[in-house]
Amino acid sequence: MSRFPYLLIAGLVVGLDRLLKGWAASSLTLSDPRPLLGQAIRLTRVHNVGGAFGIFHGNGDLFLAVSSIVAVGLLVLLLAVNLRGPLLKIGLALVLGGAIGNLIDRLYFGYVLDFFEVRGFPVFNLADACITVGVGLILIHTFLGGEKDRTSGQIHRL
Repeated sequence: MSRFPYLLIAGLVVGLDRLLKGWAASSLTLSDPRPLLGQAIRLTRVHNVGGAFGIFHGNGDLFLAVSSIVAVGLLVLLLAVNLRGPLLKIGLALVLGGAIGNLIDRLYFGYVLDFFEVRGFPVFNLADACITVGVGLILIHTFLGGEKDRTSGQIHRL
């Protein structure tokens, strides 16, 4: 099957992420929460110089390098490796799109713009959400056995 749909998914994630971050940058004031659904879901603009969910604050260069390596690796996987299973390919495409979206922020601004705040969770953006969903799809694919033939009834021992 063509790899184009999966590259299109990654491209759409990047495009929508850029649009939403552009809106957030022009419409939201830094660290000034704006209720979206009461106080449960708010729009709060923050500049994340650390990793996902604000961990390792101040290690932007490290995350710039890691994001670049991950993005290149995922692109190679999607383009050069014969992957099986739509959950795996969609998951990789979502992670790729999210990684590129956040990488663009790190390259141009030195931080990632986050703006969705859900009570009980760190502030995040669309790229973060796509990475999380993508990893979830990859895990589901893996836990379901990937493309392994389970019809033989044989038990595989290590």
